[in-house]
Amino acid sequence: MKKPNTEVSNAARVGRMDGFEWVIWAGLIVVFVAVAMATTEIEFMLLALGALGGLIVVFVGGSWWVAFIVAAVIAVLSTFLLRPRLLHLLERNADPAKSNIDAIVGTVGRVILQVTPVGGQVKLANGETWSARLADETAPQLSPGTEVHVLAVDGASVVIAPIA
Repeated sequence: MKKPNTEVSNAARVGRMDGFEWVIWAGLIVVFVAVAMATTEIEFMLLALGALGGLIVVFVGGSWWVAFIVAAVIAVLSTFLLRPRLLHLLERNADPAKSNIDAIVGTVGRVILQVTPVGGQVKLANGETWSARLADETAPQLSPGTEVHVLAVDGASVVIAPIA
């Protein structure tokens, strides 16, 4: 009686990685998700989505090179099609409140030390005290108590003008 040949021929192994390529795809997914979480960069989640496509191809019996092509196509398409929409959704829920220097420009305050085109000091409505200088170098100096508004921030000083 003839014994059946249980060995896989070399021709059958072409394009295969002996059945463990799913571990590589699963590892890529874990790495991409971990990097995405650590860096908050959405592109790594899209690469993980591509790796998931490669993993699915491997599970349905596709070869490693087909899985690679599918993963690359999914990653590229998701970068061009999903990324802009996802970024728009993230920005839509952003805090509209201004902060830092952007919040200072346009605020009002009072002169606490005489302000000239060279220097002085103001206390802003938010309670912060800033070095200040006049925007108009030909304008007369401002005495303490004068109400002003901030036109710009220049280094550690605010550029102000009197409220008319």
